[in-house]
Amino acid sequence: AVLDVDYGGSTGYGRDYRRRLRGAWGIVDIDDVCAGAQYLVKQGLADAKRLAIDGGSAGGYTTLGALAFRDVFTAGCSLYGVGDLAALAGDTHKFESRYLDGLVGKYPEDEAIYTERAPIHSVDKLNCPILLLQGDEDKIVPPNQAETMHKALLEKKVPTALKIYEGEQHGFRKSENIEDALNSELYFFSRVFGFDCLKANPEIEVFPIDNLP
Repeated sequence: AVLDVDYGGSTGYGRDYRRRLRGAWGIVDIDDVCAGAQYLVKQGLADAKRLAIDGGSAGGYTTLGALAFRDVFTAGCSLYGVGDLAALAGDTHKFESRYLDGLVGKYPEDEAIYTERAPIHSVDKLNCPILLLQGDEDKIVPPNQAETMHKALLEKKVPTALKIYEGEQHGFRKSENIEDALNSELYFFSRVFGFDCLKANPEIEVFPIDNLP
């Protein structure tokens, strides 16, 4: 089963639903994706032991947060996602430099909230495999977000891999990289969950996954 979640804060469901995320990024979105996954399990549509989550940008933050702060998913992939909220507040480009004020709180006044909701500060709670995909020219969520998370996961001995795409910014644009990112997720999850994706597509590029038995 595949579930595409329009978590609280999404448009198209009225003003009140969109405003649910105000000051609650890292709470409402994570609660909603976890509730969706658990619903699928209860309906017999998904295996609780093989639940994977992925997302890009804000969805990458939700992915990392769900893996760090909840015990629902068993693997995940973050595409140019946020692991360190405080670093994002200081490193992102000018246009979105105050973007987090309404989603998390003002920085540095609310630094404690930024720390509490940052997956990078809860790596000790992470035990499931995580794939990180990142563009090297990303100015919105700079590569240091993925690199810092990857280093922390390696030190924690969590199965992980980091792929950096040259010439890509925030959201992959080259067709070959879009295809490779999808294939990389498929290969990563096949290794984690124990199925063979190479029989169907032997041209998928294999890559090393650190700390995976």
